[in-house]
Amino acid sequence: MNLKIGVIKGDGIGPEIVTEAMKVLDKVGEVYGHTMDYDQLLMGGASIDVHGVPLTDDTIRRAKDCDAVLMGSIGGDAKTSPWYQLEPDKRPEAGLLKIRKALNLFANLRPAVLYEELKGACPLKEEITEGGFDMMIMRELTGGLYFGERKTVEENGVMTAYDSLTYNENEIRRIAKRAFDIAMKRRRKVTSVDKANVLDSSRLWRKVVEKVAGDYPEVTLEHMLVDNCAMQLVKDPKQFDVILTENMFGDILSDEASMVTGSIGMLASASLNETKFGLYEPSGGSAPDIAGKGIANPIATILSAAMMLRFSFDLDAEADAIEKAVAEVLREGWRTIDIMSEGKNQVGTEKMGDLIAGHIA
Repeated sequence: MNLKIGVIKGDGIGPEIVTEAMKVLDKVGEVYGHTMDYDQLLMGGASIDVHGVPLTDDTIRRAKDCDAVLMGSIGGDAKTSPWYQLEPDKRPEAGLLKIRKALNLFANLRPAVLYEELKGACPLKEEITEGGFDMMIMRELTGGLYFGERKTVEENGVMTAYDSLTYNENEIRRIAKRAFDIAMKRRRKVTSVDKANVLDSSRLWRKVVEKVAGDYPEVTLEHMLVDNCAMQLVKDPKQFDVILTENMFGDILSDEASMVTGSIGMLASASLNETKFGLYEPSGGSAPDIAGKGIANPIATILSAAMMLRFSFDLDAEADAIEKAVAEVLREGWRTIDIMSEGKNQVGTEKMGDLIAGHIA
């Protein structure tokens, strides 16, 4: 099978970690008889340096011609990088919002798994994490506060800012259906997170989700306010299977979930549209403070590549092989610095990629 993959290496540690994911994908192709056709694309600061904008129309066109896109991290140091002297719509992160909208990537999947081998890196008490946990955060990605109208004006001599939070029932329905479909393949439980005690948008969210739930009688639905969910994630993360929520809440909760897994360097991510196309990226940032040092953890990006094989290409065996290889490498005691613990073997970015690729079978 020929896999046409757009590759956005990005900024900071992005090129380092994406290179290792490509190494693992190439090994999968070698073992399972696939060819990888990569199209190297620019976005974020790397695109600003070349084109003056974080995302060009040509990059969007080429991305649409691919079967999927694998991306690294975008952005730099907001205090020192010249990218952040530009207008907000010209900064690196603006490219992220633009490509999500252009590719209609409305469903963001962020698995949060605590590996038994990494339970020592989890900041929670051992009695809470005993047996590990495995949840999927389903975040709506192209609506809500981040895409609403915004303005800053002077009113009666006082500077005042406005941000609009808007959702319609169609936007809510399609993300809810994805969440219930995924729950059917997991433990058949959906926790819908909102702020329905305050927000009209959340009250509509809850109403639509309940209607969708009627088509999935095998799945248990519960509603949870976002502040309670934030507490429950650290109190009892094992209770969650699929967490379904809107854009801003999902942004915050998924980062919280990443830290209770031990490291954000372990958290993969997929953003899907209504077809098989998806954009796959690690959930962490570009970490400019460690860029070029060869110490970044590539596992989240490698696991994102596994999600790409599973969701965009229906190559479940190949995805399983990557996930198994990651688990075996961790079981053998190999660690990057962010997940290092006493008695384990510390390795750098490239070596970790070599080890995982070496376990693909």
